[in-house]
Amino acid sequence: MECPHCGFKQMEYVAAKTTICRQCGRSFSPSAPKPGLKLKDESGAPEELPLHRKLEGIWGRQRNRLVSCFECKRKHEVSDAASSTNCPGCSAHIDLRDYKITTSFSRTIRTRGDVHLTTKGDLSSTSVICTSAIIEGKVRGNLECEDSMTINLVGKIPGRIGAQHLTVERKSDIQCFRRVRVTNIDIKGRMSGEIVATGSVTIHKTGTLDGNVTAKSIAIEKGGIFSGQLVIGQANLTQGELLSETKAAEEKSEIPLGAAQPLHAT
Repeated sequence: MECPHCGFKQMEYVAAKTTICRQCGRSFSPSAPKPGLKLKDESGAPEELPLHRKLEGIWGRQRNRLVSCFECKRKHEVSDAASSTNCPGCSAHIDLRDYKITTSFSRTIRTRGDVHLTTKGDLSSTSVICTSAIIEGKVRGNLECEDSMTINLVGKIPGRIGAQHLTVERKSDIQCFRRVRVTNIDIKGRMSGEIVATGSVTIHKTGTLDGNVTAKSIAIEKGGIFSGQLVIGQANLTQGELLSETKAAEEKSEIPLGAAQPLHAT
């Protein structure tokens, strides 16, 4: 049979009363007289696809995302629907699953997905690496996020935590025993601990921070409270760098032999 609307030819049962064109999706009767195909060209208006065809087109689109290998750091595209993949460079396995923790959990996690620790969850893993995380339950292990971390918790965090962007929500009241390493941090609740930020530290009007801060910049809104020592700028010189600078300074000073040597100050 030939579709009277678009001219597409397809096989149909001889006794069929009506059918649907497999190309344009419009229905027609095989026994009906075939109208002139030139009507479509005369109208000039584009054919509107049926709703189910439009939905099939939307669902059928494959969306990809860019992930990096944990071992060689090579990046490649994978489908959003994939739960795991292998690195095309070193063939290492890459987990892409999201984890929602509602009970006690002690296994190691290393995924390019997200982690959601609910209020009833208890995370005691020695190491958790993910893209982003939402923390609402107990954290007793180390947690590192490649992107963002949101903490909405009242309690203590004995493990190490780190993220590109850390947000301490308004109702939070946390005490961090290990140094917190971030790029940027927004404090809207109460926090106690040492922060090392390569970017900025922002204490909002409802935020309170008690601890030492080393950051590139800090902003405290009216009503925000900060108590502790503050180091702004580059303060990450190692002992080796300090020694090399001292040695270079000594080499520049030329003192002739036999001259009186200055005494060191005491």
